[in-house]
Amino acid sequence: MPWAHLAVAAISAGFLSSLTDWFFAGDWLHRRFTYPEVWRTGSEQRAIALTIPLPFVTCAAFLLLCAALRLHSLASAAELAAAIWVIGPLPLILTNAAFMKLHRVFVVSHAAGWLVKLLIASVAADWLVR
Repeated sequence: MPWAHLAVAAISAGFLSSLTDWFFAGDWLHRRFTYPEVWRTGSEQRAIALTIPLPFVTCAAFLLLCAALRLHSLASAAELAAAIWVIGPLPLILTNAAFMKLHRVFVVSHAAGWLVKLLIASVAADWLVR
């Protein structure tokens, strides 16, 4: 696997998936479907700076996993993305929603955002092996 190709795929998928974070849990949704007492007050600059690298890490790890498992089709990468979503983000988001005051619209949107993020990584994985 050419490392430069992997880096381009991870950066591209990371950038696109960071846009999904903005779209599915961005300011519009955050202002309308959240409870103010749940969120920290003040500047969010530090939190944003700390979380910017995370979509890139997620996509790079997914690409490495696809390469290690020798997945060579979009279908198999998408199946892995769906399985990871059911194993990790979905139960975590639903558990958080059960114990924290989170609006249902925000929960559904956040869960959908994670699925889209993983599917973007699966498209990048398919592109990587071509």
